[in-house]
Amino acid sequence: MDRAAGDVAATARTAAVLETIERLDPEIEAFVPEPDRPGRLARETAALTGRFAGTGERPALYGVAVGVKDIVRVDGLDTRAGSALPPTALEGPQAVLVDRLRDAGALVAGKTVTAEFAVLAPGPTRNPRNPGHTPGGSSSGSAAAVAAGMVPLAVGTQTVGSVIRPAAYCGVVGFKPTFGRVPVDGVIANAPSFDTVGVFARDVAGVERGAAVLCDDWRPPSERPSRPPVFGIPEGPYLERATAGALAAFDRQVLLLRAAGFEVRGVPLMADFDQVVAQLYAMNRYEVARTHAEWFAAYGDLYRPQTAKAIREGQAVKEATYARARRGKAEFAARLADATASAGVDAWLTPAATGPAPRGLETTGDSVMCLPWSNAGWPSLTIPAAATPDGLPLGLQLVSPPDTDERLLGWGTAAANALTPPA
Repeated sequence: MDRAAGDVAATARTAAVLETIERLDPEIEAFVPEPDRPGRLARETAALTGRFAGTGERPALYGVAVGVKDIVRVDGLDTRAGSALPPTALEGPQAVLVDRLRDAGALVAGKTVTAEFAVLAPGPTRNPRNPGHTPGGSSSGSAAAVAAGMVPLAVGTQTVGSVIRPAAYCGVVGFKPTFGRVPVDGVIANAPSFDTVGVFARDVAGVERGAAVLCDDWRPPSERPSRPPVFGIPEGPYLERATAGALAAFDRQVLLLRAAGFEVRGVPLMADFDQVVAQLYAMNRYEVARTHAEWFAAYGDLYRPQTAKAIREGQAVKEATYARARRGKAEFAARLADATASAGVDAWLTPAATGPAPRGLETTGDSVMCLPWSNAGWPSLTIPAAATPDGLPLGLQLVSPPDTDERLLGWGTAAANALTPPA
């Protein structure tokens, strides 16, 4: 395609995105309402095509419309974080990740709905697979926007399970990189010891396209080792948190992977899982309270009850308790790394969530299947892998040690090819 044709295609893609959002979003409510989205995107598309007029190759995300979670600051758009606080209180410089997207030629289709401050209080978004069910949280709008076909790529964040779980519930691919690999400057914090920027797309190639732009020091596929991975199943109290239906589907997924030639080993792991949960919970609440100290003091009556409760719980966590939890977090990560190496495991396989998306919009679901990996800061990927009899998606989660993100996506592609995705 020549340059002029590429510019026409970019304009046509923007028009198609706007038409799809206008047609589908009144029911799904994945996007934060915006008074003149068509006008803004038309201007930004024209500026983009003008910026690259007369140049050679287009950048990696040229003309790609991206949904951006509404705790990420974007120049020209208010940041509300799913809250009733005045946007002026939440203002700040544009997030580094948005700079990277725009430098790569992406267009911000709009802000996507988040649970209030990415904590617990759900937004209005519905699951495109069944609008009577939650899309998950807190990156609900980003997952739903991709699942509904409104945008090919969306950005979310994960503190505990806020990328992997909604991706699994909505039947799309979700990727949470290694902790710290994507800058969080310009992103409203939840718990800074865990917060990680992630991406959603319809397939692994799509999330890789986004991750290559967002992550520091991304290595191209040609630089990755090519040997087949050894997958591990973390047997014990962690895996037992999944429902019987999710575990039955997981067993079938493992059989398919073994039939495709993958080595999958069962390994006892995380006998102290309840303690890991308690440590993360203490750290999370403590840090949430500190993140919101000034805002909560000034606007406490505007917070929703679930968020206010989490902040008050964090205010009650003592410094000594927090310090012990931080030590426990570091010790857990070291034990996990040792156990992984000792077992000869390259990546762990687990259900991505405890089960399918719950009915109703009052809760965003249970993040416990993501919790230990977020605690350790390891990269995680979920791929659509099965469906319940009534058509709700079930995801398979793959997790590998820090800074193996590129290999994890390669293994995820191979695993996805061995599984039959939901219709």
